[in-house]
Amino acid sequence: MANITRHGPFGVTDPFATSDPLDNLFRGFFRPVQMDKDMPQIRMDVKEDAASYAVHADIPGVSKDDIHVSIDGNTVSISAEVKKNFEQKEGETVLRRERSFGRVSRSFALENEIDEASANARYQDGVLELVLPKKVAAAARRLAVQ
Repeated sequence: MANITRHGPFGVTDPFATSDPLDNLFRGFFRPVQMDKDMPQIRMDVKEDAASYAVHADIPGVSKDDIHVSIDGNTVSISAEVKKNFEQKEGETVLRRERSFGRVSRSFALENEIDEASANARYQDGVLELVLPKKVAAAARRLAVQ
């Protein structure tokens, strides 16, 4: 009969494995939550010049109506909903299903605050392009003492 060896997350044999079935039942119950690897990720490039930031984010397979961008000071949040579109006709058998659906999001902070009023977004061929102008810092004003 083959021996079964328990391995930890880094390929190391689990030193805490016991023969008590009740103890082994709860082992791993409190492990950190792992992200779903099948869910698509938002991959992006961020560039900066003197006046603005340019963001190119890959969000394939999403309708532009399902993409939401919010700006709060210097924090930008992008979220998208990938909708389920699995049609199966009568007599068909699904041999493989790899496309996923659900909600993805990503937030990041920039060094300067963003001028929300003049920011713009464009979505074409699965790429979201954001132009985020930097907010002009208010000049110091000298007050006259009366």
